[in-house]
Amino acid sequence: MTTEIYDLAIIGGGPTGLAAAIYAARASLRTVVLERFLPGGMVSNTMTVENYPGIPEISGAELGERFHEHAVKYGAEIRIAGVSSIIPGKPFHLTLEDGSTLEARSVLLATGAHARHLDVPGEMEYAGMGVSYCAVCDGWAFRDKDVVVLGGGDSAVEESLYLARLARSVTIVHRRDALRAQKIIQERALAHPKISFRWNSILTEIVGVEEAGMKHVTSVRVLDLLTETESEIPASGVFIYVGMVPNTAFLHDLVALDKEGFVIADSAFSTSIPGIYAAGDVRSGSWRQIIIATAEGAQAVREIDCYLGE
Repeated sequence: MTTEIYDLAIIGGGPTGLAAAIYAARASLRTVVLERFLPGGMVSNTMTVENYPGIPEISGAELGERFHEHAVKYGAEIRIAGVSSIIPGKPFHLTLEDGSTLEARSVLLATGAHARHLDVPGEMEYAGMGVSYCAVCDGWAFRDKDVVVLGGGDSAVEESLYLARLARSVTIVHRRDALRAQKIIQERALAHPKISFRWNSILTEIVGVEEAGMKHVTSVRVLDLLTETESEIPASGVFIYVGMVPNTAFLHDLVALDKEGFVIADSAFSTSIPGIYAAGDVRSGSWRQIIIATAEGAQAVREIDCYLGE
């Protein structure tokens, strides 16, 4: 059986991978996109996207499908397949989860990241129906409503400040007695009239109801770790910022990763192994927005095309 050889294997079929596939296919690179689930990535789980230029409002599922159709139109091959290992070489040897193999002269890691979950009752039940992991994506739906934010790092505090522009009130629940975010954004949050705090507390349950066939959040239950008492905070939205988990387990430390497991790549999107590139949410330091993901995918292909030309 002859092993297939591609110019570029893109691992991940979200906005980064599909944008890269469009540019690679248009550059006449024989390209394959390997996506474990459905093309579109995490954007497909977003109810409404309102910040993608030129498209004032679109469902995440439709935007993901448009990316997919665009890549296929220009000749990119899309496979529903996970990658279990990459062996460096000229070409690289990729083993897929179904046991099949393929070879590629270059590889783009575009596997993204997923939000770390709290694993409390109600979190999964109300995901997308009051529970969110992205204020920029979903904050508009909670205009003039009460929301709760979980976390005390940069993301939690920055997104709380963003939500305070829209929501009636923002309550930050943090398991410690002080924030971990940068000092300047701490000071802004602490001084903001719409933002209050529940210190030394953890969320124990997300409560909601179902009305007219639709579920929505009504409150959260919070445990004070010092007094060991539980209380309820009315809220229509819950934004969880307890970290992101990069989808890099399959790499088995093949390339250099930062302390959180994100792929370290330079300004040309090159990793520690020549010929392997990283872009989008999986890349250390990338801002996790759709427009950035697509831009990085396109930029990475420019660098890859130069590498292949050499």
